[in-house]
Amino acid sequence: MTSTFVKKCIWNSFSKITYKSRVLRSAYCEKLLEQFSFVGLVKSKSFYTSLLLKSQNEYTITFIKANGDRITTKGKEGESLLDLVVNNDLDFDGFGACEGTLTCSTCHCILKQDVFDKIPNPPNTEENDMLDLAFGVTDTSRLGCQIRLSKDLDGTEVTLPATVNDARASQ
Repeated sequence: MTSTFVKKCIWNSFSKITYKSRVLRSAYCEKLLEQFSFVGLVKSKSFYTSLLLKSQNEYTITFIKANGDRITTKGKEGESLLDLVVNNDLDFDGFGACEGTLTCSTCHCILKQDVFDKIPNPPNTEENDMLDLAFGVTDTSRLGCQIRLSKDLDGTEVTLPATVNDARASQ
């Protein structure tokens, strides 16, 4: 039986490798995207990156906290819901702890069925694995770091669970 210390060491090593490979892929993608219809990848607070499209369309999203508070904010096309929270300094306790690297479930969001159906990219295996560890998962749960703003999502209401479960802590 593997000790907790060894498991944490392996997990931390894996997270670092995953993060490094994502950074390298981002740098390569930045070069490619600049050649096409994108302005480029923009570095905002910490390690978050967003695609900024030339159109710079802004869309409105309303986050509904567990206590019923509604926080409405705007974001640019191509930004993730996680980028929206960080770039607008929204205070959601623990939200986005892994900085969008798909190694936690703290950006867990609950969507209405019609909104869930509008998202073009279905959850991949990594996202589903993280959602399995999230608090209060529903059939329309997604990770905010995997949802990109588009015209279809303008005016969307996103419900946040009562608490977050950082999947990294359960390893």
